[in-house]
Amino acid sequence: MDTQFLYTFVNVVDRGSMAAAARFLNITPAAVAQQIRTLERELGVPLIARAGRTVNVTEEGARILERVRAVLRDVSDLRSVANDRAIAGELRLGACPTVLVGMLPDVLARMVSRLPQINVFIKPGHSAELYGDVERGELDAALVLQAPFELPKTCRWELLREEPLVVLVPEKFAHRDPHEVLANEPLIRYDRHQWGGRLAEEYLRRVGIVPRERFELNALNSIAVMVDRGLGVSLVPDWLPPWPEGLRLARLRLPEQSEARRIGIVWSASSVRARAVAALREECLKVCATL
Repeated sequence: MDTQFLYTFVNVVDRGSMAAAARFLNITPAAVAQQIRTLERELGVPLIARAGRTVNVTEEGARILERVRAVLRDVSDLRSVANDRAIAGELRLGACPTVLVGMLPDVLARMVSRLPQINVFIKPGHSAELYGDVERGELDAALVLQAPFELPKTCRWELLREEPLVVLVPEKFAHRDPHEVLANEPLIRYDRHQWGGRLAEEYLRRVGIVPRERFELNALNSIAVMVDRGLGVSLVPDWLPPWPEGLRLARLRLPEQSEARRIGIVWSASSVRARAVAALREECLKVCATL
């Protein structure tokens, strides 16, 4: 039985369609369908029920799904176990958007120089999703925002960086009072459904400012460009560069205390790649110390 076919099966279930799984795996939908049919013949049961463009896992498929996930994790662990004397094998790492461009490249540059035998699989995603992946053992670690909930005992967390809220304004507003700007200029709101956006919402509510909302989105670099174009101001975490080039912006410090956005590393305490995770944590701390 080809373990790649098992991996394809899991991706079809998780992504809800053959086409979505094919895009993720970088193969054709026909190849995905062929792998699923081959797997079904080998097991002697149907695994996927097709309903138009979407699919549902069958009762038989649901019974083996978690066992298949465990098999795939065990296969991934074989290289690490075989190379026990050295830190080697595949480290499965998640990263939220701002970390992916602002911190991770420097961390990885240090990692590959120090540990040339290690391979790193990187999954971009939002923090809430990545916490779940670490908890299920699908990722060894993730660089994420601090969770607003208690972590399970199987996971560990370490703070790497704090990002205070700032009022992002066009450069010509640099002399103005931050609360006056928030109260009177159109607001480009950082998505309040995201953890960082909730911090901004809580601050505005606490100081009694009811802004004139114009846009709401979850894309900090895009917010910066929109502020530069004069479309409004924004209340956002003071996130890591790189920022878009050529912007003429000012960052106004808030006059009252606010909750900072906290970025850290979460990892699985039961991962067989514990030494690789420890090396990752060490390099993250070194990089953050220079920021």
